[in-house]
Amino acid sequence: MVGIATVRSDSSSEDLQPSTTRATILGILAALAGLMFGLDTGVVAGALPFIATDFHASDALQGWIVSSMMAGAAFGSLIAGRVSARFGRTGAMLFAAILFLAGTLFCACATLPSILIIGRIFLGFAVGIAAFAAPLYISEITVESARGAMISFYQLMVSLGIFLAFISDSLLASGGHWRWMLGIMAVPAIIFLGIVLILPHSPRWLMMRGKKDHARRVLKSLRSDEEVAEAELADIQARLQKSSDAGWRLFKSNPNFRRTVFLGILLQVMQQLTGINALLYYAPRVFQAAHFGTNAAIWATTLVGLVNMTLTGVAIMCVDKWGRRPLLILSCVIAGTSLLGVGVLLALGAQTFSAQLALCGFVLLFVAGFAIGEGPLVWTLCSEVQPTRGRDFGIGCSTVTNWVANWAISNTFPLVMGHYGAAKTFMLFAAFNGLFALVTLMFVPETKGVSLETLETNLFAGKRLRDLGR
Repeated sequence: MVGIATVRSDSSSEDLQPSTTRATILGILAALAGLMFGLDTGVVAGALPFIATDFHASDALQGWIVSSMMAGAAFGSLIAGRVSARFGRTGAMLFAAILFLAGTLFCACATLPSILIIGRIFLGFAVGIAAFAAPLYISEITVESARGAMISFYQLMVSLGIFLAFISDSLLASGGHWRWMLGIMAVPAIIFLGIVLILPHSPRWLMMRGKKDHARRVLKSLRSDEEVAEAELADIQARLQKSSDAGWRLFKSNPNFRRTVFLGILLQVMQQLTGINALLYYAPRVFQAAHFGTNAAIWATTLVGLVNMTLTGVAIMCVDKWGRRPLLILSCVIAGTSLLGVGVLLALGAQTFSAQLALCGFVLLFVAGFAIGEGPLVWTLCSEVQPTRGRDFGIGCSTVTNWVANWAISNTFPLVMGHYGAAKTFMLFAAFNGLFALVTLMFVPETKGVSLETLETNLFAGKRLRDLGR
């Protein structure tokens, strides 16, 4: 989910140009990085109960097995910018594809928990790098009129990957084949590796490396009109010349910029405190707490992936119609209320069939609530509120925060659930969703239909964060 943050919405002469078939196909192929992200995020949920049995894993060890990927992703996101700048967006994705394959093989062949954790760290490196490079590549090869849809497609691929991983786990659950659950991910990893090898470098990166003629050839193959390609090439060159006053220096010197950086960090922390990743990673364990059998719990987890994917698609269609603030507040209310229902049912025991159905319904409602707002809109807002000169720095800070918070939640969830019980744990997550709604009311601006230039002007004029879109 991290890719939306890199989308650029600068005006240029290409704004009204339709996307060419070649640019669209290349964008779709690059978006398969999101599929890999989702597959490796979702697969551990179904495999974990069997891994815990084979390795006699404690709650703490299960937390490390799951969260080690997030730790790797945090580090990967830290180095992704440098790798992408040095070797290109395609070079970074190639490196990620190799790591995806290596990590998958380590996990599938692990004879010790430590080897499994090393494999998960490799997968995390891959996710952190790919989640930066792929959306950036897509944003640099597609025209402005198609850019938002293509970036959103990347997010949809992440949700699809989670769903497919849950289906794979469900089909293999009857035999407890956790090595096959993890090892089968080598197939899409090899396919992704082959696809990356045929992707051309992005024109912007080629210009950054001083390869103007090469950039011109690539851009002409991606645009429907030669004049448009030449105008865009000139625009890229002009913007590269203006990009030196950015990042850390702006953060140190400008308190208004610091406000949006801290807002991005706050939104990412709140997103993780909703409980979504704790549920995605440990869904079978949650259902088992409600007396579902192991196989039934894993199939119920597949429903979670289906709802997450479907409602992410709905969110993509609604975000520019309903606006950010109303959709985000509605999302917080639905998610918080449904988690409160989960907590109450778990506190009452949820031993009857009707109670189990109700609990499953509340869990699916929570996932639906998250998917329509708290999930995709956080990344959209983190991109939109950052000024042009400091966008890469601000987005980088929020992305690293997301992974660190993700690691902290996924690492401690089994311990918290084991100590306080499932009911109190989900009631706590319900309270955090309520807090997220208050944070939205107090600090989040409405950015629907507002240009990035207007948001930036209002920010540096000292307007309150929630008024930046007015």
